[in-house]
Amino acid sequence: MGQSSSSHPQPSPPWSTNRSNSSSFRSIHHKDDVAIEYPVITNASSYIDYTSEIPDDCLAFVFQFLTSGDRKRCSLVSRRWLLVEGQSRHRLALNAQSEIVPLIPVIFSRFDSVTKLSLRCDRRSVSIDDNGLEQISLRCVNLTRLKLRGCREVTDVGMAALGFRIGGFSLCMYQELYNGQFFGPLISGAKNLKTLKLLRCLGDWDSLLEMIAVSDSLLSEVHLERLQVSDVGLSALSNCSNLEILHIVKTPDCTNAGVVAIAERCKYLRKLHIDGWKTNRIGNEALIAIARHSVHLQELVLIGVNPSSISLEAIASNCQKLERLALCGSETIADTEISCIASKCVALKKLCIKGCPVSDEGIEAFAWGCPNLIKIKVKKCRNVTGEVGDWLRARRGSLVVNLDVCAVEVENIDASASEGAQEDVADLPTIMNDVAVAQPEPLATSSSCRGSVFRTRFGLFGGRGLVSSTFRKWSIGNSSSTSTS
Repeated sequence: MGQSSSSHPQPSPPWSTNRSNSSSFRSIHHKDDVAIEYPVITNASSYIDYTSEIPDDCLAFVFQFLTSGDRKRCSLVSRRWLLVEGQSRHRLALNAQSEIVPLIPVIFSRFDSVTKLSLRCDRRSVSIDDNGLEQISLRCVNLTRLKLRGCREVTDVGMAALGFRIGGFSLCMYQELYNGQFFGPLISGAKNLKTLKLLRCLGDWDSLLEMIAVSDSLLSEVHLERLQVSDVGLSALSNCSNLEILHIVKTPDCTNAGVVAIAERCKYLRKLHIDGWKTNRIGNEALIAIARHSVHLQELVLIGVNPSSISLEAIASNCQKLERLALCGSETIADTEISCIASKCVALKKLCIKGCPVSDEGIEAFAWGCPNLIKIKVKKCRNVTGEVGDWLRARRGSLVVNLDVCAVEVENIDASASEGAQEDVADLPTIMNDVAVAQPEPLATSSSCRGSVFRTRFGLFGGRGLVSSTFRKWSIGNSSSTSTS
């Protein structure tokens, strides 16, 4: 009773035997002029590492919450942390230049549990070759996801080595590569392949799609961007009955016939992105087939496509599960078509209109239509004013209205899914990073002109410099959208 707190001295830290030893402490002065002392280890023999009692699996679990940079710094703490950090890293991205080949054994001796590997090489450098891929196949036996970008020294020999030793791929992504036929052995041998992304790769991809697209395929997501692929490839792809997500971006040889085949045979299609590149080869016929057969459709993005009110009304009436819709760079989508969407798309939650001849009258229809609408975004529509945005917010207070009425200058819109961080990001539904609308010259319809048309339109990989990041990712749920790079 009545004893002061000083009669119970606090125990000294294990690394310090005497607090009065000023050499063992330093002071930090915060902005509130409060000095806080922290210990400095002067005697290594008295230091106790409390983390030594943490099991390796718990330490690895903690590392999962750190950024890549923090993980690298933690690996320098001790040999044990270095070992645990390497063994617990499942995702690895490498600069795949030729100089890395001699280091592959060392790299994958440390990171021996990698399941997701990304190999990237810029256009001005010599990339990793078949020898490098073969060494990787010997050490990454648990690989399930592979992304190759700009690895132009790779041939069918290296791909065959990967396909022979690693057959458990669930995702393959190839970007800016040559000779599509080289990838046949790897892709066809991946029996568990669920996601395939082919972006700006030269070569004839129809034959490869015919090789891998079978009825018992697990393939559920396919991205085709700036490829030499035609209705032959799309018709082959329609054999994949489990297909749920399809992106057709800037493939000038694809027409209504290929999309109709997809719609008729892929009954579980949930997300469809079409960038018609304003060639008018995909239009009403394809959209009416989608409306008739794709009753499970939840997300539809139309860019550079000119539908009529008939096809849009069919989609609005039959696709009752449609929640996300983007209409960009269309010359035929005006107030009548928008009013039809407002009156019949009951389940619609998010709508994006960009570069279309819509006026305030069409936007006003959403004051009463689309009862489940959460967000509407209107950009570069010349006849839409800021007043209608204020009026719509007053009518529907819970509706997020994003009007970009100042930027009315016509610009190229790009829907390339590969631009920016789209390739390494999380699986959130996306309403395209950008929309494409390059003015094309008339396309030759003869099959003998396919190669020349492809090279003329694409250059090497198409006009990547035209991309202007205007669309952002739209997150799931009722929250506002978050920006992505």
